Amino acid sequence: MKQFTIPFTYRSQLISPIKEKRKREDKLKKDFTPTLLDLGDVRIFLARHFGFCYGVENAIEIAFRTIDENPGKRIFLLSEMIHNPKVNQDLIERGVQFLQDTKGNSITPFSALTKEDIVIIPAFGTTLAIETELQSIGIQIEKYNTTCPFVEKVWNRSEQIAKKNYTVVIHGKPSHEETRATFSHAAANAAAVVVSDMADAVQLADFILGKKDIHTFLKEFDGKYSKGFDPLKHFERIGVVNQTTMLASDTQGIADFLKQVMIEKYNLTEQNIHERFADTRDTLCYATNDNQSAVYGLLKQKADLAIVVGGYNSSNTSHLVELCEEKLPTYFIDGFQRIISNQQIEHFSFHEKKQLTTDAFLPGKRPLDILMTSGASCPDAEVEKVIHQLAAVLGIETSLSKLLETFES
Repeated sequence: MKQFTIPFTYRSQLISPIKEKRKREDKLKKDFTPTLLDLGDVRIFLARHFGFCYGVENAIEIAFRTIDENPGKRIFLLSEMIHNPKVNQDLIERGVQFLQDTKGNSITPFSALTKEDIVIIPAFGTTLAIETELQSIGIQIEKYNTTCPFVEKVWNRSEQIAKKNYTVVIHGKPSHEETRATFSHAAANAAAVVVSDMADAVQLADFILGKKDIHTFLKEFDGKYSKGFDPLKHFERIGVVNQTTMLASDTQGIADFLKQVMIEKYNLTEQNIHERFADTRDTLCYATNDNQSAVYGLLKQKADLAIVVGGYNSSNTSHLVELCEEKLPTYFIDGFQRIISNQQIEHFSFHEKKQLTTDAFLPGKRPLDILMTSGASCPDAEVEKVIHQLAAVLGIETSLSKLLETFES
């Protein structure tokens, strides 16, 4: 796989050699057991896969190269490059400005742009309407487009099934940049509808099976279907694609469920199901799959708590948190500074959409076993900082220093 040039401050002298060693020993990526960092009184188990994925490193490389190659030019990001506060703050400090927030609300109006300006398209991609508007100004978006290749793969697959008259069902969060972009590309070629979760898929099944009328559909899925959508004809052939950062198991579950609905309605068999249901399993992102599979492997290890590091608005990170929460106390933090002491931690509840403070979060037992992973947009250096902070508040810096020496030798 391609090696990217990204700021060295995102690399880690601890994490990088661990990842390289695991890669050499497990080239086929079939071993999802965690890596143990034994600090004596504290044992940290690192997930087999975590941190920057291909699409994120690609986006970061393009963004920082663009800054270096265009001194004096105004450089804008369409919205957050990736959902990580550290990376986005670094770009702002380098002079990059934002045109929109993550919901698509204007920060700097497009009318303020000129053809001399540079606009970087984030890894999530963008809508066809925004692409057209930027091009009408004379801005060259192709050169500075950091859309993840795996997101584009979903768009291409959507276009392929659209040409065969399948309606595109998108599993994603309707307000997320990537889902808005995927919906735009899908709706340009076919009827499209967004389902947020299995509950939405069950509602969709009621329309497919004729249990609910068109007026109910228009109300329940308001803002989540393409212009001119007609449930009476657009559910005759369907295919499911996803926002690449969703739980792969959830997407597969929704696809399997809707497949059975089509079999029931049209009395199909596995041999002729393709007449009504498109096979789109190849649109699931490899990095999302690897990170989630690694968490499943991580959770086989008995532990006292889990710490997940990443941006609070990161979809893929929140799903890793969701998996961990099913098994043990889990703390979702966006940086080392959230660990205030060995008694107190600030962390984010993605259910309540707010930051919480928890006292006595570290049990008194020794050895203390902690599971750790991070989202696909989180620099490895941030994970290392969290490990250093844990060592500091627990008074085991010497143990960590000795461990670091083994990686430096």
